[in-house]
Amino acid sequence: MTESSYCTGGPDRGDDHPSEECGVVAISTRDDDAARLAFFGLYALQHRGQEAAGIAVSDGRAVRLHKGQGLVNQVFQPGTLDPLVGSMAIGHTRYSTTGSNSERNVQPYLVETIHGPLGVAHNGNLVNADRLRTRLLERGAGLQSSSDSEVLALMLAAADGDSWEERLANVMPDWEGAYCLVVICGTKVLAARDPWGFRPLSMGKLPTGGNVVASETGALQTLGCVDIREVEPGEVVVLSGPIARGHRALPAKDKLARCTFEHIYFSRPDATWDGLLVHQARQNLGEELAREHPVEADVVIPVPDSSMPAAIGYSNVSGIPYNEGFVKNRYIGRTFIEPTDELRRQGVALKFNTLDSNIAGRRVVMVDDSIVRGTTSGSLVRLIREAGATEVHVRITCPPITNPCFFGVDMGTYEELISHQLGVPEICDHIGADSLGFLPVLSMMKALGRDDGYCNACFTGSYPIPIQLSLATEKKRFDGVLG
Repeated sequence: MTESSYCTGGPDRGDDHPSEECGVVAISTRDDDAARLAFFGLYALQHRGQEAAGIAVSDGRAVRLHKGQGLVNQVFQPGTLDPLVGSMAIGHTRYSTTGSNSERNVQPYLVETIHGPLGVAHNGNLVNADRLRTRLLERGAGLQSSSDSEVLALMLAAADGDSWEERLANVMPDWEGAYCLVVICGTKVLAARDPWGFRPLSMGKLPTGGNVVASETGALQTLGCVDIREVEPGEVVVLSGPIARGHRALPAKDKLARCTFEHIYFSRPDATWDGLLVHQARQNLGEELAREHPVEADVVIPVPDSSMPAAIGYSNVSGIPYNEGFVKNRYIGRTFIEPTDELRRQGVALKFNTLDSNIAGRRVVMVDDSIVRGTTSGSLVRLIREAGATEVHVRITCPPITNPCFFGVDMGTYEELISHQLGVPEICDHIGADSLGFLPVLSMMKALGRDDGYCNACFTGSYPIPIQLSLATEKKRFDGVLG
C-alpha cells in the first residue's frame, strides 16, 4: 500500500523502530453483519497502522464504503457501521509516512468496472509500481492517489478473464514485490498473497458459518475462528457465504522471503506465522543473544513491548534476574495533537518513565529489538543512567540494519540508517552505552529454527527481488512519502 515505493519515516519520528504499513481483513458470513466483524478484526490489527481505516461492505448488489483518517474506533462508531449492511466485507488499517497521510490514500479503494463495483485493500509494496503506473497513464487511466494500491485496483479492474478470481490470477504475474490483497466484488470476497510470501496472511472459519482472512492470526482468534491456516504464497482464496476455496494462481518461489521483522517486532506476540508462535520466537532470540553477548550485570530490562519476551529469554540463559525498568505510555504515539516545543525536547520521556527502584545502583542489560536511526536508544540509555544505573549494556535482538527495505517496511534511507554510517563501537559511543551487542544473522535464524525462506535484505543487502539501480539510488535521496 505504498506511495511511490519509498519511505523515510513515520508520523512519530521519535520512535526508532521499523514501521509496518497496514493490516487487512476479509469477511464472508451467513448474515448481514460482516461490517461489525470487520471492525473487530481491524481493531485487533490496530498495531499495524494507526493513521487511517476503512471498510467496504457488499450485500451482493451494491458495495458501500466508509473510511477516514484516525484510529479504528475513531473512524467507526455505531452510527457509521449501521448503514454498512451486507454479508461480505473487506477492511484496512493504515500506517503512513510523512507527507502521505492524506484522505485520498485511505483504503479500501472502490472503483466502478464493466463487471460491477470492485473494492481493493492492500498491504505491501511493489518494486515495479512506477513502471505499472506509467503503463496505466499511457492507457488513459485516471489515477486519483499516489499509492500503488490504486495501481493494483485499476489493473485488476481492466484485467482479462471470465471471473474476478481468473482476472486476479491473470494480473498477478505483472506484480513484483510484496502484496497481501483483499478484494470485494459481486457475491465474492477474494484474498491473495504474493509468491515470495513477504507479508503474513492467514484464514479461518467462523463458528457461526463463514470465513475470515486477516493479516495476523490474532485477529482471527479475536473473531473466534477455528481451523486457522496460513494463506500460501501465490495462493488466491475465494470466500462466498460459508464456502471457502483456495487455488494456486502462481507457484511459490523456490526461495521464499518472509519478513524476519514480523517475528522480531511487527506481529502481536500471540500471532502464529510459519508455524512459529511469535512470543516464543522472540524469547528464543533473547536466549541466542545471551549466548552471543554475555555480560556481568545485575538486572535485565526490556524496552516495552516487543522486547519483553526477548528479555525473558536473555535472563533465562544468562541467569541475570529479569525486571521491568520502563513504564510505557502506549497512547502518546497515537495522538494527533502536537506536543509543545518543551515537551518535544524531552523526546522519549513523553513515551517512557523509569522504575528507578529497579535500576538504581545496578548494572543494567537493556534489551531492545532494533536500532534503526539511533534517535531513541541514546535517550533510553540516558534515562536509565539518570535513574541511578551504574552501567548500561545494550543488547539488540537483530543484526545491524544497514540497508533500506523496498518491500513495504519503513526503515528509512541509507543516510538515515545509523548502522549504514557507523560501526558497532561508534554506535555504542553514540548512544552512550557501556557495551553494545547485536544478534548475528546466523544466530537469529537459529533462534527461528530456519535455514532459509526469509528476507534478511535489511541486514545483508541481498534482496530477494533484483532492485533496479535507479530505484536504489532514488531511495538514498528520496524524502518522499509512502501510503
